[in-house]
Amino acid sequence: MFEAQAESAPDTIAVVCGDAQLTYRELNDRANQLAHELVRLGVRPDSLVGICLDRSPRMVIALLAVLKAGGAYVPLDPSYPQERIEFMLRDAGVTVLLTQSELMDTLPSYDGPQLCLDTDCEAIEKNSRENLTIEIASENLAYVIYTSGSTGQPKGAMITHRGLANYLRWATEAYDVANGCGAPVHSSISFDLTVTSLFTPLLAGRSVFLVPDGIEALAEALLARTNYSLVKITPAHLRALAELLPPDEVAGRVRALIIGGEALHFEGLRFWREYASATRLINEYGPTETVVGCCVYEVTADDPQAGPVPIGRAIANTQLHVLDENMQPVAAGETGELLIGGAGVARGYLNRPDLTQARFVADAFGTMYRSGDLARSMPDGNLEYLGRVDDQVKIRGYRIELGEIETALRQHLGVSDCAVVVCEAAADERRLVAFVVPGELQNRDNASVRTFLENKLPDYMVPATFVWIETLPLTTNGKVDRKALVSQAPAVVADAAFVEARTPVEETLAGIWSAVLKVDPVGVNDNFFDLGGDSILGTLILARAARAGLKLSPSQLFEYQTIAELAAVAGSAN
Repeated sequence: MFEAQAESAPDTIAVVCGDAQLTYRELNDRANQLAHELVRLGVRPDSLVGICLDRSPRMVIALLAVLKAGGAYVPLDPSYPQERIEFMLRDAGVTVLLTQSELMDTLPSYDGPQLCLDTDCEAIEKNSRENLTIEIASENLAYVIYTSGSTGQPKGAMITHRGLANYLRWATEAYDVANGCGAPVHSSISFDLTVTSLFTPLLAGRSVFLVPDGIEALAEALLARTNYSLVKITPAHLRALAELLPPDEVAGRVRALIIGGEALHFEGLRFWREYASATRLINEYGPTETVVGCCVYEVTADDPQAGPVPIGRAIANTQLHVLDENMQPVAAGETGELLIGGAGVARGYLNRPDLTQARFVADAFGTMYRSGDLARSMPDGNLEYLGRVDDQVKIRGYRIELGEIETALRQHLGVSDCAVVVCEAAADERRLVAFVVPGELQNRDNASVRTFLENKLPDYMVPATFVWIETLPLTTNGKVDRKALVSQAPAVVADAAFVEARTPVEETLAGIWSAVLKVDPVGVNDNFFDLGGDSILGTLILARAARAGLKLSPSQLFEYQTIAELAAVAGSAN
């Protein structure tokens, strides 16, 4: 599908990254040269190829090259802890690793063939620019993405060409990608949300705009041009953009906001419905195991202003079933587990036959994936998402097994036991809170525990708040009473030694922190992270501080983590 676009419009710009650009001809030629090199190194259909690259034209070239060679790409986010990347490399047994020289010092040791796409470029560019003629079956793998695992290790979902092609064909048409200029890519390829914004423009003859990390960069990209085909985004990012973008400048920027990754509420859409009424707002639901999105709901002017947004109806060649515990259909309006069948269902989990057997079940029409999500059919036929049947959660669009965090946390010498729960700060705003029973060190050191987890887990899996507790509450059945923990969390996030604001700057910052972090009151010695702060919320605090006349940088917010410290370095924005 991409090669057809390269043939019909070779001089159209395919990739934009800062001042760098690649036409469709250039992108196709360079992907072919790398694909020929991958074949020479032994890549065949179903071979797994690791990709650990920054967000650059090289990344797009690598993704297409792996698919052209018949292989399946395994995204390895450079920001992940080395221990996690090492596990994924070992578990996947990748045939080749594609990376770049500046990342070599941070990567774990790897004994197989590897190509640095910057330093090895001369050898790669000697290869043929012709399209390859590799025969790829619909059931061959396209990519393997690792998601959080309940046993303490991530698991790789195996996505086929059939599933990927079905979703992309549907999305390119349903989202009318050809009538816009393309899409910004602001998220990691380790996050399957990125599939939509990265591939649909390339199948519609439009441009991919590679954006640096950070919601501020996405906001700048939106203000830099008009008529984007789509922006794929999570509810958390959507809220942040509403803070960062001037209301009178958002109309016409993007034709469609495709919102996915976690539950969506109408409250989070008010900004867009009011100031960019022509922008389509589409709630897209789908587990990684069923290729990005399997059902959608498009918001209309007649929809309410508050409450959960439905997840809608199935996309093409997809079947949705709401079943009871005996795998029998429930009546309309009744709650059951959502099972997903059709073209998008993955081939299972890599090297995990036990888990594959448990989650992928056969029916008369093929294989269905047990999502673990609760849903019910509404009177109009749309589906409503109602939560989970287990301890899996979604934070900022990332799927997280609480058990994986708890397993890592128990490895710290200062922890004897723990339980991680999710607390709702507001509609579309959720935070991880870890309740920790002290271990042999008995020092209750939040900074030590946080740093320990940051070296083991991606940042989105590190709890926002750590609460030290003597014993974990139990239910009558002897299990951890998570509901009791959730009820305790809001009462213990503020610093026990509360000190109120003493200067106008501290008072301004305290008001901003309270509004953004949903904590009241906030003392000047309370720690930003202990109150639930993260990079997205930090962006909102900086934006509000600037509007209040205070000049602060992101690095200052993360270096000076209390209001007292931050107020001392705050300058005037005027």
